[in-house]
Amino acid sequence: MKKGILFFLIGLINFSVFSQEILCNVQVNSSQIQTSDKKIYQTMQTSIYEFLNNTQWTNTVVKNEERIECTMLISIQERVSNDEFKATIQIQSTRPIFGTSYKSTMFNYIDKNFRFKYLEYQSLEFSETTHLSSITSVLAFYVNIILGLDYDSFSDQGGMEYFVKAQNIVNNCQNTAESGWRAFESDKNRYWIAHDFLESRYGTIHDVLYRYHRLGLDKLGEEPDDARFEITESLEELRKIYRENPNAFLLKLFFDAKSSEITNIYSEAYPNEQARIIKTLIEIDPSNSSLYQAITENTEGR
Repeated sequence: MKKGILFFLIGLINFSVFSQEILCNVQVNSSQIQTSDKKIYQTMQTSIYEFLNNTQWTNTVVKNEERIECTMLISIQERVSNDEFKATIQIQSTRPIFGTSYKSTMFNYIDKNFRFKYLEYQSLEFSETTHLSSITSVLAFYVNIILGLDYDSFSDQGGMEYFVKAQNIVNNCQNTAESGWRAFESDKNRYWIAHDFLESRYGTIHDVLYRYHRLGLDKLGEEPDDARFEITESLEELRKIYRENPNAFLLKLFFDAKSSEITNIYSEAYPNEQARIIKTLIEIDPSNSSLYQAITENTEGR
């Protein structure tokens, strides 16, 4: 009996130490709010930090150093009432690259429609089956997008479960007063983020994420030529999405995270590689054309 209790306690300790998958830095910025009561924003920051970092988001057991690093910057724009706030939230997540100290940006997005209620010292609660509050629904939504991207980058189609969870949160929020959850409100909001990652016409994005990261970036240090070939092939696959819908929100999300990184990767490529990728990138991400055209200017003369 004593051994059984001991093993149970050991398992409980391991669970508490290794069960959380997210390591999120949280900052609540209230500089735009003119008030002497600033303590509530520090309390809010602590509550959000604990919610994100202490919740078990998956069934995967991970070590502390394997947790997915992300940041969430919440900028309070208006205190509508005693317990209601309007804000923006910037979300960024990164992924370590094998054999290096480099961390690749996976997601970099500013949501300008973050309106929520918060009472100081309130417990933040979330349910996968029903909408409980705007603050936890928005936070959980972006956690699942972060998880989906990360898992996709390590195994082909590996993140689908989390994109489905994100879409379920969207579905649960269709009758809420807060904006950002419905298709008709905008063509670039939470609804479309979840939609695009599950849209069959854009299904190639999951293969791209795996090939770009696992077969490309993770091998760039040891086999740079082969790795760049995989990255090139993966980026050219994005043409399928572009030709389905040049305005697909998915493409903007991808290149907002990756455009600078891609430029750096190809600054050391052979001229024929550069010419090939520049043509592709200017076609599918024209808003960053000047950035891609500068690739040849940054070359080291290979």
